Amino acid sequence: MIRVAASSQAVPSSGDFGDYKLPFVIAASSVGTIIEWYDFYLYAVLTAFLAPLFFPSDNPTTSLLAGFATFGAGFAVRPFGAVVFGHIGDLVGRKYAFLITVSIMGLGTTIIGLLPGYAQIGVLAPTILVLLRLAQGLALGGEYGGAAIYVAEHSPDNRRGFFTAWIQTTATVGLVLALIVILICRLNFGAATFADWGWRVPFLLSALLVAIALYIRVRLRETPLFSRLKAAGKSSTNPTRDSLGNSRNWGMIALALFGATAGQAVVWYQGQFQSRSYLEGTLKVDFVTGDLIMIAALLLGTPFFLVFGALSDRIGRKPIIMAGCLLAAITYFPIYLLMGQFTQNPFMEGVLIWIQVIYVTMVYGPIAAFLVEFFPAKIRYTSLSIPYHLGNGEFGGWLPFIATAIAATTGNPLMALIYPIAIALVTFVVGTLFIKETRNVRIWDEVGGDVSEVPTVASSTATPRARAI
Repeated sequence: MIRVAASSQAVPSSGDFGDYKLPFVIAASSVGTIIEWYDFYLYAVLTAFLAPLFFPSDNPTTSLLAGFATFGAGFAVRPFGAVVFGHIGDLVGRKYAFLITVSIMGLGTTIIGLLPGYAQIGVLAPTILVLLRLAQGLALGGEYGGAAIYVAEHSPDNRRGFFTAWIQTTATVGLVLALIVILICRLNFGAATFADWGWRVPFLLSALLVAIALYIRVRLRETPLFSRLKAAGKSSTNPTRDSLGNSRNWGMIALALFGATAGQAVVWYQGQFQSRSYLEGTLKVDFVTGDLIMIAALLLGTPFFLVFGALSDRIGRKPIIMAGCLLAAITYFPIYLLMGQFTQNPFMEGVLIWIQVIYVTMVYGPIAAFLVEFFPAKIRYTSLSIPYHLGNGEFGGWLPFIATAIAATTGNPLMALIYPIAIALVTFVVGTLFIKETRNVRIWDEVGGDVSEVPTVASSTATPRARAI
């Protein structure tokens, strides 16, 4: 039996935010992740608008495809970011990895806000834009895993689904924030001013938001689980090798990808991105009405991340994720046919998009808890991040490009649904047949006991006690 003293990281300095309890952990982790998603999705929301500025072409579809390809490029490198920052997170600590990622993301967004267009600097404009998007993709590859693990490794085993579901809300809240800021700017600046320079304001606002996130995050401490792991000498000295040099772990990564995250990704992007593109681009609903419909549907759907996260603590992660994939695959065609019938009825359009958002909450709400439980602590950051970002980067991130290409080739926008339906069905089959339920996995057993036994800064003035591991 090895006895180690509780880490001094559990004791705050006098300048900290008071009691360092789980609600603060969740809030501090979430605010940074919301800002990162806001940064990343600004470009996505404005792709149709920015494409002619950076990728001018006589063919609007070609210009739009180039814009979506740049969006997809940011996603394509997310798995590489997962390896780089996962290695840092498993070797040095969870906190340090996501301090770096939020800095890179914010800097990239700020530079995009200052970047001249093709008319001013020619081919340098799209070249720099692509490089910035690649840097942001790398940063996002490390952000999500860090935030999800940070909350999970502060949470008790029996409520991990609920507490990590707060992190799952951040992508949607970041998207809503981007939609709101852009809508306010477009309405207040007017079309001409927004086209001239007003579109830069949402990007430049990121500098202030990132400063706030860094101020909060720099005061965070390492997770108690990881601190105990390192103190016991059980952490990995080479996380990349231990994660990627192990054939069994590659099998687990493949299962997590095809049996969970690939389907989750296409349902997420179809429900929260392509639905808006279809509403405003195909059905020609004006942008004010369309964005208000999206904002309302997203806000009304967001609480269900917590509902399904909590439900997964009771019935399991797997049945909820699989049900979301299957429901989406079965109902997408009817939903989009109905959307075409209700172009003059914003309420019904909102209901139909809200249903898609509910599918998003089903597949996404429990996914963080599932992934944390699926991989061991010593290589958790690296191993978790790879299938998550392969799924969301490759299968989800390229969805707008693939859907636009299919619609343009076939001349039928509804045919674009074949892609998300096919991937969702693959995940349903693989997940149902081969994924094991993880709800009863006790990650704290790896370091000697439940989180309730770990001293936190709620008892910051107490003398650190020796604890058996």
